Amino acid sequence: MSKEVQEPKMATTTKSASLEEVNGSVEVPKSAGFLRTLWAFSGPGALVAVGYMDPGNWITSIIGGAQYRYLLLSVVIFSGLIAMLMQYMAAKLGVVTRMDLAQAIRDHTNKPVGFLLWIMTELAIMATDIAEVIGGAIALQLLFGIPLTMGVMITILDVFLLLLLTKLGFRTIEAIVATLIASILIIFLYLVALSKPSLAGIMGGILPRASIVMNHDQLTLALGIIGATVMPHNLYLHSSIAQTRQYDSSDEEEVAKVVRFTTWDSNIQLFGATIVNSLLLLLGAALFFGHADQLQAFGDLYRALSDNTIAKGIASPVLSTLFAVALLASGQNATITGTLTGQIIMEGFIHLKMPLWARRLVTRIIAVIPVMVAAIIWGGTEGVLDNLLVYSQVFLSVALPFTMIPLIWFTSSKKYMGERFVNPLWVSIIGWAAAIGLTILNIQLVFNLVIQFFEEIL
Repeated sequence: MSKEVQEPKMATTTKSASLEEVNGSVEVPKSAGFLRTLWAFSGPGALVAVGYMDPGNWITSIIGGAQYRYLLLSVVIFSGLIAMLMQYMAAKLGVVTRMDLAQAIRDHTNKPVGFLLWIMTELAIMATDIAEVIGGAIALQLLFGIPLTMGVMITILDVFLLLLLTKLGFRTIEAIVATLIASILIIFLYLVALSKPSLAGIMGGILPRASIVMNHDQLTLALGIIGATVMPHNLYLHSSIAQTRQYDSSDEEEVAKVVRFTTWDSNIQLFGATIVNSLLLLLGAALFFGHADQLQAFGDLYRALSDNTIAKGIASPVLSTLFAVALLASGQNATITGTLTGQIIMEGFIHLKMPLWARRLVTRIIAVIPVMVAAIIWGGTEGVLDNLLVYSQVFLSVALPFTMIPLIWFTSSKKYMGERFVNPLWVSIIGWAAAIGLTILNIQLVFNLVIQFFEEIL
């Protein structure tokens, strides 16, 4: 391998590999055909894709369809494409340099900057966890009649689920997550097929509209969709779990093979996630448009699927139950990746190791606090929790450039990636355009929120 490719690996001051207990733990065939090799590399993409279809996506996409019909479909598709590009960069960084994004940032910045970025990423993980808490608690209430406050507390117990899964091995975790993703996809394909969305509306929604940027409410929801889709913590996660496969990092051809198949895995899984998110918006547009004022919470959506005045011709308790089961599966699915990412950034940024169960418990308790406060103050009102969920996703969008910018910078540098693995010019241009564009939109969003706040109090 060339010296340029080896140098970034030797430059790191990190004492241990990223997710050391599973790093290089999965064997891959040396001389198998394309499909068998792709199967061996399939898995990390599923863990990443989970974050793109968590309860945050549900509320932003369904409400987006219910309020603006097919208008925001272009935002969902744009988010999916940018996600594919960003996750490709993240996985490539991990495979080529043998460092995850947190380690790379910490080793090439001073301590104060590294600490601030760690805090920002921790807050993003907590915002993600808030979505999982809310989604899980509401699903438990819908399925079993458990009060929201009690459901919020029950979600803390999923730490034991994570402990069980870690005992089964990383490949088993990947298989379980992929199965749950497939279940969610099938459920929503069925629901959307019954709702019969407008083909003309879908084709019109694919084209982006300038009004989305100019209208404050549309922009807020669009950024919520972006924040719920292109999630900051997923970039850290992918840069680490891309290293779970066994390969010779000194063999440039083998590294290129790993990058290629890891990209295939990522793009296939993220394409599936984009389909799910599009289905969510199509469901809201085809079934609930014109009833947006009646659908401010997951519970409203659940009940609407059994209400013939809204879900005309297809209303059924079975559909409501499928919706709630998929919601519960979605929240539990995403909880795995949040914990793994927490460990990655903690070890990468501040070199602190913590048992997974302790990490999960601390993160979940912190996320439970604002949800529990909101549930107690407003009496467990679903709509309040849904609003909290939407704004948690907007925060993810605001935090995203702080992750995207260093990732693009590292992977666009020959010094770190070498001649062969540095981003092509067109990839860097699109990456920088997305990061800059999103930052400008976020500034506009914050400005609009400040103006709205002062208008309400004056």
